Amino acid sequence: MALLMEKGAEPQTESELADLDAISALKESAALELKEEGNKYVKMGKKHYSEAINCYTRAINQKALSDMETSMIFSNRAHVNLQLGNYGRALSDSEEAIKLSPTNVKAFYRAAKASLSLNKLVEARRFCVKGLDENPDNVELKKLCEVIDSQISQRQQHEAQVSKALTAAKDLVSAIEERGLKIGKAMFQELTGLKKPILDKDRILHWPVLLLYAEVMSSDFIEDFCETDIGAPLPWDKENAYTRDAIELYYEAGSGVGLSKKEIISNFLQGTVASHLETFGDDDETDAVKPSPSVGGEGGSKWVKVNERRTLHSVLKEDKFVIPGIPVFFAVSKRSKSFYKKFKSGNWSLPS
Repeated sequence: MALLMEKGAEPQTESELADLDAISALKESAALELKEEGNKYVKMGKKHYSEAINCYTRAINQKALSDMETSMIFSNRAHVNLQLGNYGRALSDSEEAIKLSPTNVKAFYRAAKASLSLNKLVEARRFCVKGLDENPDNVELKKLCEVIDSQISQRQQHEAQVSKALTAAKDLVSAIEERGLKIGKAMFQELTGLKKPILDKDRILHWPVLLLYAEVMSSDFIEDFCETDIGAPLPWDKENAYTRDAIELYYEAGSGVGLSKKEIISNFLQGTVASHLETFGDDDETDAVKPSPSVGGEGGSKWVKVNERRTLHSVLKEDKFVIPGIPVFFAVSKRSKSFYKKFKSGNWSLPS
C-alpha cells in the first residue's frame, strides 16, 4: 500500500498509483462531506456557527479539492466569520478565496463587507469594483458600493473640516506669537464656555472679554472686542456705583505660566471637530515664551491697572499679562471706598 512507501518516494507501479488515486478519492469525498456538513450547521443557526467553521476548516485541510471548490469553502467560512463579527478572519478567508478563484463574486462581496466593518473604506470599494467587473448586474454589490461611496464622502468631508479647524487654530497661534502675547491656562470657563479669539480676513484679532466686578463677583461678557479698540463698553448699575467715570479696570499680573504652542492649539481645538487630535505636525515641540509666575504689579501688588486710553492689543502685550485663555479684567468702583482700598493694597483675592 502507498501508506507503507517511504516518505517522498515516487510511486513506481500501477498498484501504487492505484493506491494513491484511492486515497485521493477518499480525501476528496471526506472534504465534500465536511463542506456539506458545514453548510447544514450554518442553516441551523448561530449556535452552530463554531461547528460550521470547524467543518469548513477540516475540509480545507484535506487539500483534496479543486481551487474553485476550495475557494467556495473559504468564502463560506468568511460568511460565518462575518456573522460572528470576526471581520479580520472574514477578510483573510475572502482574500484566500479570491486568490484561488478570481471569479468568485461572493468572495468579493464578503471581502468588501469585512473591509467596511474594519473601516477600510478604500479596500472595501476596490473589492466591490472588482466584483462588479465579474458580475456588473449583481444587486447586492451595487448596494454595498453605494454605502461605501457614501461613507467615503462623509470621511472626506470630516477630514476637510478637521483640516480647516486645525489650520484656523494654527493661524490663531501664529497671530498671537507675532504679537508677543502670552496665553495661560483658561479660567472662568463656567462663565465663558469654550470661547476663543477670532482672526479676521485682515488678520486682526477679535477677543471675547470677561469683565468681573470684584466686589460683588458678578460678570459681563463681551463677545467681540477688537484688539484695535480703546476702552471697554461697560453697562451702568442701578446705584450708579459703577458709572463709567467711577470704574477702574485691572488685570491679574503673572497669573500662571504661558502654555506651549501645542497646548494652545489643543485649547483652541476644543469644541471643534478636531478636538480629538493629539499631534499637530511640525508645531508639536515648539514652545511659547513662558514668563515668570512671580511677576507682580505696582509695589508688589498682583493687580495691574489698565490704561484705558490704550488699545486692547497694547494692554494684552504687557510683560505682566498672561492671558487666562481669553482676556479677563476686574472692574472696581472708586466709590466703594472700603473695598477699593482693600483691593488696591493687594489684600483681596479671588474666592476659592
